[in-house]
Amino acid sequence: MTEPVAKPAPFRFGVSQFTTTPWSFEHDVEEYARLGVDTIEVCEFKLDVGQGRAEEQLTLVADAGLEISSVQPAVRTLYPSRTQPHPEDLDERIDHFRSAIERAAPFAPGVPFVCNTGPSPGGNVLDAIETATKEYRVLADFAGEFGVKIALEPLNPVLMNVESAIWTLAQAMRVVEAVDRENFGVCVDTWNIWQNESVVEEIKGCGDRIFVVQVSDWKTPRSFADRHVVGEGEIPTATLLRAVREAGYDGPYTLEIFSDEVSDSLWDDDLSKVIQDSRNGLEDAWEEIAEPKR
Repeated sequence: MTEPVAKPAPFRFGVSQFTTTPWSFEHDVEEYARLGVDTIEVCEFKLDVGQGRAEEQLTLVADAGLEISSVQPAVRTLYPSRTQPHPEDLDERIDHFRSAIERAAPFAPGVPFVCNTGPSPGGNVLDAIETATKEYRVLADFAGEFGVKIALEPLNPVLMNVESAIWTLAQAMRVVEAVDRENFGVCVDTWNIWQNESVVEEIKGCGDRIFVVQVSDWKTPRSFADRHVVGEGEIPTATLLRAVREAGYDGPYTLEIFSDEVSDSLWDDDLSKVIQDSRNGLEDAWEEIAEPKR
């Protein structure tokens, strides 16, 4: 009797280590692999840099059959932010970002390193964006020497003047165009951009500059870090995924959930179930945009 042919997955599914913040790096790798996750977004704060174990830890990823999809440096904002207040000096912060590239690039060829502007000093958004454009151009050239990319992430308006000076894809793409480097693009996080005006057109307009796609769900937040399982909130995930696909993106879809300073934090819940439930929600959204049968 002929064995049934397994149906290929419609997309590659990834998980950001932010989603499982309470777990160790090693636990992340082991459990993601057990759950059949395809890719991992490495968060540098989980690497034991001080003890010199980062290289050993990064080696575990490929050994477990996982692929690194993107990297979140521990210091990824140009200006001090609520979650990344130190160091305060701009040059020192950029040096930290460079060190993250040097450390992880050998284990993540071609992948994007995610960055944010941070809040504009004194509310001078224009100056912050002009500085970001200049610094990102140099940083993109540095990343190119290591064969990797940089992805600028616009954040949700609730994080304006807290973590970011930009909050729409259109703003991010203006920076991308001004930087004018092939390895400098954007991170599309559905939680951050779903309320942007003309978001579908903005996503499509990004074209091949979409380097990272992150998913979660939205309910009116009770803190700066209050995200939900995909399919359990208000984000029209299927609509956004359709636009991402039409823009030409064919990379992984990465679950990124923050859940802090709320009484029912998902970080205190069964995180394996959070991952599985979100994958199911993502699959349901994908079914909505599947090509009709002929």
